[in-house]
Amino acid sequence: MTTMLDLGPTAQQLATLLRGVTDDQLTAQTPCDEYTVGDLIDHIGGLSQAFTTAATKDLGPATAQGPSGDATRLAPDWRVRIPQQLVALAEAWRKPDAWEGMTRAGGIDLPADVAGKVALNELLIHGWDVARASGQPFDVDPPALDASMEFVSLMSAPEQAAGRDGLFGPIVDVPGDAPLLDRTIGLSGRDPSWRAT
Repeated sequence: MTTMLDLGPTAQQLATLLRGVTDDQLTAQTPCDEYTVGDLIDHIGGLSQAFTTAATKDLGPATAQGPSGDATRLAPDWRVRIPQQLVALAEAWRKPDAWEGMTRAGGIDLPADVAGKVALNELLIHGWDVARASGQPFDVDPPALDASMEFVSLMSAPEQAAGRDGLFGPIVDVPGDAPLLDRTIGLSGRDPSWRAT
């Protein structure tokens, strides 16, 4: 039987973090080298829609390709709209049938339970990105962190190198006795010591 994960606390924290981003921070760099804060927020908006439709198995255009990030596409209502989309994403994954069968996300067909884990990991890692880039605190949900660490650990095995491409950057070495969040962030291809400058 598939274990359902609650995306709610992590989605809610990300929604709160997004509302805390100021206009002058939209052009700031993030731990994702290719994204400014505004680009990352647009990416989060796209992935929230993609993974909501992956949960409902409504396999239309939103699931056909990975969400890119482009701050020029942010509509003036993004501080309201994207947090609402994150709430809808979490609600969609609270339904048992969301975790069953096959679905599609980012143009890739995959088991629905794997898509749910990817969605949770995206919310957690990008929440950390937004928090670091905007100087806000990040209080991780312990069950979500455990699930995210399990996922990034599996994706960090040598035989998963091809699957990591486009999903994570190169692994950043973090001491084995570092906090679980730091080790998870390192496996996702980010430096846990990264700070906004």
